[in-house]
Amino acid sequence: MTVSENALKEWQKVRGFALGLPGASEEFPWGETVAKVNRKVFVFLGLDDGSHPLGVTLKLKDEAAHAHALTAPGAEPAGYGLGRAGWVRVPLDERGAPAAELLCDWVEESYRVIAPKRLIAELDRR
Repeated sequence: MTVSENALKEWQKVRGFALGLPGASEEFPWGETVAKVNRKVFVFLGLDDGSHPLGVTLKLKDEAAHAHALTAPGAEPAGYGLGRAGWVRVPLDERGAPAAELLCDWVEESYRVIAPKRLIAELDRR
């Protein structure tokens, strides 16, 4: 499976944004990239090695953002029962995939759902 150059650029922008949030760290459980805050995942970034389609999985509690994310080409509620808790998987290599800016907005939304109040306050001061 080949990863499109555009999808990889979008993935790299989203990853960089996620890791730039206060207290964010990168880990590799199950061999995939995740961004965590306070030891909790706020975005699953998957693998960028071409073994799987590029995508992001995020928790969107805001109904409008959640509904919007599900309109992205190929988007679906996340597997393993996470979809019932508001997690959405958004593929990056589909035609018409959301732009990095919108994905970063959704990453911030997911971060705000997971992060402790003191880190959200730090983000708001930026």
